[in-house]
Amino acid sequence: MSEETPGFSEAMAELEAILERIESEEVDVDRLAKELQRAAELLELCRGKIRRAEVEVTQIVQALEQDDDETEDESSAEIEADSDNDGPDDDDIPF
Repeated sequence: MSEETPGFSEAMAELEAILERIESEEVDVDRLAKELQRAAELLELCRGKIRRAEVEVTQIVQALEQDDDETEDESSAEIEADSDNDGPDDDDIPF
């Protein structure tokens, strides 16, 4: 792409505009190939941005799940430690 790289929203808006021009037959045959080439570039750009976002979201979710697992492990250990120090066990009660 020779132009400045657009953001996802701008790329989608440009794709929609190209599609509208093609569907309404506003594009003459001489310009059609350039419009299609630009659309292909924009599609690749958008797909790349989506792939990167998916990877980032997956990494964030995995990190959150790992933090939750560690927190649960720590809570379980604290509960076990507290239950050991609660006082007499059933065996210690004279009945």
